[in-house]
Amino acid sequence: MLLTVTTTRRPATDLGYLLVKHPDRVHSFDVPTGTAYVLFPDAAEDRCTAALLLDVDPQRLGAARGARAQQQAPESFTLGRFVNDRPYAASSLLAGALAKVFRSALRGESKDRPELAGEAIPLEIRVPVLRCRGDAAALFAPLGWTVTADPIPLDDVPEGHPLAGDSPYVSLTLTGTLRLCDALNHLYVLMPVLDDAKHYWVAPDEIDKLLRAGEGWLAGHPEKVLITRRYLAHRRGLAASALERLDRADPDSVDAPADTVADEEAELPVARRRPLAEQRRDAVLAALAESGAARVLDLGCGGGALLAGLMADRRYTEIVGTDVSSHALDLAHRRLRLDRLPERQRGRVTLWQSALTYRDDRLRGYDAAVLMEVIEHLDPARLPALEASVFGHANPATAVVTTPNVEYNVLYEGLTGMRHSDHRFEWTRAEFQAWATRVAAGYGYGVAFRGVGDDDAVRGTPTQMAIFTKEEKA
Repeated sequence: MLLTVTTTRRPATDLGYLLVKHPDRVHSFDVPTGTAYVLFPDAAEDRCTAALLLDVDPQRLGAARGARAQQQAPESFTLGRFVNDRPYAASSLLAGALAKVFRSALRGESKDRPELAGEAIPLEIRVPVLRCRGDAAALFAPLGWTVTADPIPLDDVPEGHPLAGDSPYVSLTLTGTLRLCDALNHLYVLMPVLDDAKHYWVAPDEIDKLLRAGEGWLAGHPEKVLITRRYLAHRRGLAASALERLDRADPDSVDAPADTVADEEAELPVARRRPLAEQRRDAVLAALAESGAARVLDLGCGGGALLAGLMADRRYTEIVGTDVSSHALDLAHRRLRLDRLPERQRGRVTLWQSALTYRDDRLRGYDAAVLMEVIEHLDPARLPALEASVFGHANPATAVVTTPNVEYNVLYEGLTGMRHSDHRFEWTRAEFQAWATRVAAGYGYGVAFRGVGDDDAVRGTPTQMAIFTKEEKA
């Protein structure tokens, strides 16, 4: 991934003094997720460009995330350590590298050009590929930037295809006259905010990092609530604390609509009486209990949240969790403490690695199968393969499917785009019901629909659920 900083203030090569990097050299730095390089492709008296290039190592990226960070996203893309956009699209990875290699410049310090460090100079910043979940202009323009965010189209996608159109990435160009330290701090905070993801566990000390980088501009920013919540990975307790400190720093600020519920790991940035994940799990367990199932498949089980609920109920005599990710299965194994259970209890639970888009004979003959928040992680073109393998080949007597209701998203303050960075689509109620009705008719099931979570009169519930029941042959 790449970021360039250009100035035309003469002598333009003084940019090297501000960044503490000699324009005639290629500088390399070891960072936790790979190697960062700083070079100057253009270094003349009237124009100078510094480029920050980050080469991501997938193995080191996985190690940098840490076990706890991995646990926070058990439903993330299952090959995410190796097959993803992280080496190419600007994100918190690039922000972290920027913080390391330009540490003095971020602080506004320059031993050789102290007066220049405090001067606003003409700047042009380019980020050729940035995943943009929102309006870049709304974040950068209030800070004095002229913003150009050109959508990057998808290659070789036929018109009419579900993936046709622009990608979720933009080529970002910022132009303005600002202090270099301010420009770098804007990038350090707002790149991961636009990406709406972080590659590491967000701890309470991230509040201090945010307030330090946002000093002088964040407290008065019209989108400070959105910026704070996203930067702190939607951890509501941390966001509330940060917003309270920002309000104290800005005497003209109105009370920010901060969430005060101490639910640190809620999936969405709004206060709720009960976490939606808990309501969803209980709704699925209730549907399984009504079906009379004893042998249950949890397909795409992730870290095992539903498996734990199934194990707590003795009516389920055989419980199988499957996932394509071996890492997710390891998390589930540790979460369920299978190695510590008595043999009789341990014998009820099996974990298998299996891909839902391929037929697996081991999954045939079960009373019920659950796809809880799974289908939206597949590309739409892969759904027919899942339908054939689950409803056609495995053919459980009952199938329970849940997925987000995209109509409800507008009620989540600060949420733009989809609810999760790996969601490939989110459906309206009509779209989900049309899909489920078609699948049911094609594979000999009846289907009923329920909502999960707080019910809005116009938007419905945040989660929608379909219960498929195998029809008796005449």
